Amino acid sequence: MLPYLLLIISYVIIQPIAVQAQLSCVGTGWAGNSINAVIFRKNSVVIANGIQYTAWYDSSGTVLLAKRPFDSENWESIRTPLKGNIFDAHCSISIMIDGEGYLHIVWNQHDNSLHYCRSLSPDSLIFSNEIPMTGMQENSVSYPEFYKLPGGDLIFMYRDGSSGNGSLILNRYYVSARQWQRIQTNLIDGEDERNAYWQACVDNEGTIHLSWVWRETWDVSTNHDLCYAKSADGGNTWQKSNGDSYSLPITAATAEIIYNIPQKSELINQTSMTVDSRERPYIAGYWRLNNSEIPQYRLVFQRNSKWRMVQISQKRIPFSLSGGGTKNIPVSRPQVLVTGKNNSLKVLILFRDEELGNRVSCFINSNNALTSWEAIHLTDFSVGNWEPTYDTESWMNDRELYLFIQHVAQGDAEKTVDLPSQPVYILHVSEEEFQK
Repeated sequence: MLPYLLLIISYVIIQPIAVQAQLSCVGTGWAGNSINAVIFRKNSVVIANGIQYTAWYDSSGTVLLAKRPFDSENWESIRTPLKGNIFDAHCSISIMIDGEGYLHIVWNQHDNSLHYCRSLSPDSLIFSNEIPMTGMQENSVSYPEFYKLPGGDLIFMYRDGSSGNGSLILNRYYVSARQWQRIQTNLIDGEDERNAYWQACVDNEGTIHLSWVWRETWDVSTNHDLCYAKSADGGNTWQKSNGDSYSLPITAATAEIIYNIPQKSELINQTSMTVDSRERPYIAGYWRLNNSEIPQYRLVFQRNSKWRMVQISQKRIPFSLSGGGTKNIPVSRPQVLVTGKNNSLKVLILFRDEELGNRVSCFINSNNALTSWEAIHLTDFSVGNWEPTYDTESWMNDRELYLFIQHVAQGDAEKTVDLPSQPVYILHVSEEEFQK
């Protein structure tokens, strides 16, 4: 029990607020499951040196890459020789640009050997052959995610092991040496009994913020508790939110639990987190409380060094999480962003929900206490089982939101659906639209 955590009751208004959003069509892609639109793509779209890149699978499992000048609607795209298992929605594509302009890509990862390469020259779509990163613990890779540090170096995180039994690995790419180095071989240790499903972000000072839930088995219903750690030195040492140092690896016994959530709470894993201008973390997710059968979107955040939780949504239809594989769920996992500060601070929760027509939608707080919210729609069409992913670098540097958009399907427990290829879009919304 956490005596300092506050539960805040909120209310939400659903209304179609006018938002100026622009759609740019990049091509078409495989849509028989959600592999192109899962939330743990870090990144699906990214900008560097005035050029924006995106990647996706077509119906043959081929990785397609596209780029455009930042101020252009004209995309240059290529079919790469890279292939992935599109029948497993875990095997998504993640890309990132380092400080020299080289494009790094990892694809087709779910408990298998690392598939990684990088471009042969800056601003290029032509890649090397597959290469190792460090060559250590690269035989059982899942959930690969890139993060960019302020100086241009990259952080790469992945799970080593399997669901319910895995550890978190952290590598760093040094631009000066053009080489990867192992930073943490076992940052969060499941001790052969569980594993951490994490989300992370890097703030403007280069601090890595990390939060996670524990899962006890392969069954998603065994997710529980929300934990937190941060590192101000590129992942070498880690602290709790109060500054106390962790002894590594972090385990279930030593982790800082910032919100107690029991198993069988319909707690979803791998959602999102961000920080505001004062480097205070915000973590979005959904789960249900003991007195309700309905999971709701919720936000956990810090105020005056205390962790607080607020309910965002007012969903009416219950649903349940259980079993393994990618699930057919009536809502997406949420993506959280923050803009503005002090009295103009806005928290954005990007999502889609069957109750709202599966459109691309966004909750925005309408008061500073984060107790009242409005939902706006960024598209007037359904995106099926889509989940939000965006260009983290464009948002951090310019406060321009670029979302990867595709209408996709998803059968329960990793089944596919007979849906033909669908258009791939990049949706652009400026920060000013969320401040109206």
